[in-house]
Amino acid sequence: MATIPSTTLSPTTTPPARQIRALYDDDTITVYQAYSSAIAEAAVASQRLDASADFATGMRMTWIKPSWCWMLYRSGYSYKDARQERILALKMRHADFLELLRGAHVNEGDRLPGSCKERWEKHGGGAEEKEARRKERLAGSRKVVVQWDPERSPRIGKLAHRSIQIGISPALVGKWVGEMIVGIEDVTERARELKRVLDEDERKKVGVEKLVDRGLVPLERVYEVPEDARRVLGMDVGEEVEEKVEKGDRNKSVKGAAQDCEPRT
Repeated sequence: MATIPSTTLSPTTTPPARQIRALYDDDTITVYQAYSSAIAEAAVASQRLDASADFATGMRMTWIKPSWCWMLYRSGYSYKDARQERILALKMRHADFLELLRGAHVNEGDRLPGSCKERWEKHGGGAEEKEARRKERLAGSRKVVVQWDPERSPRIGKLAHRSIQIGISPALVGKWVGEMIVGIEDVTERARELKRVLDEDERKKVGVEKLVDRGLVPLERVYEVPEDARRVLGMDVGEEVEEKVEKGDRNKSVKGAAQDCEPRT
C-alpha cells in the first residue's frame, strides 16, 4: 500500500478524481457508518453489528465509506438525526474489502447527462456488458453498488476529487456482518470534539495537520487498488466523463435531489 497522505494532509499534488483513501494497517481497513444508540451500544459490547434487534436493513442497501470526513458530512458530525447519532468505525480485512469492490456495480451511467452515456460505454463497458448489467438489475442480483461522490474536508466543504461510497445489498449484509467485520469501535465523541474545535476556531487557524496531531482526523493514506478492481470501479475513466458526471451532480443539486442515496439507519 502507498504511504502518501491524501485527504488529511493536503498532498502537494492534486489527487486524481477517483481514488480510495483510508485508515488502514497491514491487516485491516477502516470503514464507517452511523447508527442509532441502541444498535451502536449493542454492536460495540458484543463486537457484532447485528447484536441489537433494532438492526434491520429491510430491502435497502447498507452504505459504508472509508472517508472519515465524508462520514462527518453524511451524519452532521453525529447530530443529524437519532438514527445517525452514533458513528462506528468498522474494521475489515483487506481481502474482504477487495471482494466487495470486485463484485461492485458502479452507479454511474444513470447519472451521466445526455450523450455522455455513450462515452461511459466506451470507457466502462460496451453494449454486451450493459445488457448483462441490465439483466442483473432486473434479477435483483446486484449485491454491491458503488458511488463516487465529492470528497469532503473536516469542515465538510466539498472538494474537487471524489470519495467512494459502498452499498451492500440485503442479500450480502448477513455475510458482511458475520464474516467480514473484525472490529467495531464507537468514534462518536471524536466527531463531536472535532466539531467543537472547529466551531471555536472562528478564524480558521486550526489546520488539518493539527487536527491529525490531536487525533481528531485520521491519517488517511492512498489505498492501492488492483488493476482488475480499478476497471470494475471506473477509477480510470477519461476527464470528459468525470466532468459530465460533475455536471450531472450540479444539475441534481439545483433540483434539490439527494447526492447520496443511503438509507437512514
